[in-house]
Amino acid sequence: MNRIFLGIDPGTTRIGYGVIEERAGTLHPLAWGIIGTPGKDSQADKQSAARQLADLLATWKPHAAGVERLFFMNNKRSAMSVSEMRGVLMLALATHQIPVHEFTPLQVKQRVCGHGGAKKAQVEQMVRLILRIQERITPDDAADALAIALCCATAQDPR
Repeated sequence: MNRIFLGIDPGTTRIGYGVIEERAGTLHPLAWGIIGTPGKDSQADKQSAARQLADLLATWKPHAAGVERLFFMNNKRSAMSVSEMRGVLMLALATHQIPVHEFTPLQVKQRVCGHGGAKKAQVEQMVRLILRIQERITPDDAADALAIALCCATAQDPR
């Protein structure tokens, strides 16, 4: 049975997403990119992000989703904005009855690279190696989302 996993890297104006499929014990990339908003941190931005995520869910029908957990931010204003957007995304996943795994940035780095001190470029390189992607994964938010999808695919089934 093939299973599809969605990874989400929350942000306010750029939300990274990555979709991978487990087929016969092998992981394959299906899609990656960003959910973009106008960036005014408005109600309309949140509604737009929820609609775009709903479209991704309808297209790919993931078995489960991985979402990066907000671990620490220096700027309280941006932490609140990201937290609000993360809540919108989590509600959209719950509305579509998608099981969710949450991962801190440290957990993602440890699972994908083997150590929590990995740099963004190392994470992207390991994602490309694991998923056999030839080209550079851009933007960084999409590479991070694919890493989160990999973590989700290797996590224990939440059901």
